[in-house]
Amino acid sequence: MSGSDPSARATAEDPGLAWIDLERYPLHRPDDPSFDALVARVQADLDARGCAVIERFIRDDALSKLAAETAALAPRAHFTRAQATVYGGEPDADFAPGHPRRRTLLRENGFVAGDLIGNDTLLRAVYHSPALQHFLARCLDEPQVHEFADPLAQLVVNVVRPEHMHAWHFDTNEFIVTLLTQPPETGGEFQYAPAIRAPGQENYEHVRAILDGDHSRVRTLPLAPGDMQIFFGRYSLHRVAPTAGSRDRYTAIMGYSRTPGLMGQAAKTRQIFGRSLDGHNSPDGAWKRDDDLTD
Repeated sequence: MSGSDPSARATAEDPGLAWIDLERYPLHRPDDPSFDALVARVQADLDARGCAVIERFIRDDALSKLAAETAALAPRAHFTRAQATVYGGEPDADFAPGHPRRRTLLRENGFVAGDLIGNDTLLRAVYHSPALQHFLARCLDEPQVHEFADPLAQLVVNVVRPEHMHAWHFDTNEFIVTLLTQPPETGGEFQYAPAIRAPGQENYEHVRAILDGDHSRVRTLPLAPGDMQIFFGRYSLHRVAPTAGSRDRYTAIMGYSRTPGLMGQAAKTRQIFGRSLDGHNSPDGAWKRDDDLTD
C-alpha cells in the first residue's frame, strides 16, 4: 500500500476517519501545518467564547447515514419530564425564592444510552477514533483525552421532540463534544452564556439574570447537520431553544475527559437514563470535583 492514497491508508487503520471530511480537516496528518492551523483556530475560539464549531466535520456523503442511525436509535430514548434546577438537582430550601439554587425549570427531552448504540455504527467509529481523540487532546492542550468509563454516558443521542426544549443547565463534565445529526424544522438553536461561572465562582446574579429573561450575555448558534461542537458546558449556562414543526432534533454527545475511569453519579444517571449500573454506586467511580461548583 506504499503508493496508495494516504487518507485510504489512514481510514483502513482508523475506521472513524472514513466519515470525516479529511480534505477540510486533515486529522490523519497531525504533522501537517494545516492541522496545526486548525488546532490553533479551535483553541482561539475556546479561549474567546468557550465554544468552537467545526462546520460540516462529517463528510457530505455520510450525513444521510448518520441521520438514519440516530433516527433508528431515537425510539430507544428514555424521556424525562421533570422539574430541576440548572444544576440538575432538587431545589434547595436554604436559598431564597427566586434564587437559581431554588428555582426549577421543566426538563423534557430524551437520551439514548451508550450501551444501546451498537459497535458497528458510524457513531461508534467516530467516537473511538484515535485520530479524533489526538485532535481533541491537542485542542485542549492535554497529553491525551480519555473515553468515559461509563457505558451509559460515554456516547449518547439526545432527542428533543417538536414543541419541546432542553432547558437551561450546566454540564457535570468540564467539556463535551457534540455532533448535530438532524435539526428540527424550525427553532432548536443552541444558546449559551460563555464562562458565566468559574471554579469557586458561581456568579449567581448572572445566572439569575438569564433565568429572568435578560439574554444580553447569551450567544445563539444555528448548527447544521454534521457540525462538530467542542464546548465548555460546566462553566457556560446553555440550552436548546424550543423546537417547532414535526421533526425531532437529534444530537450525538461524545463524552471524553481529562481524567481516566470516570463514571456518573447514580442519582443523576437514573434521572437521565431511567436506570443505573453497579459501577455508578462505587465511590471510586464517582465524579470527583475540586472546583467548588454545584453539580
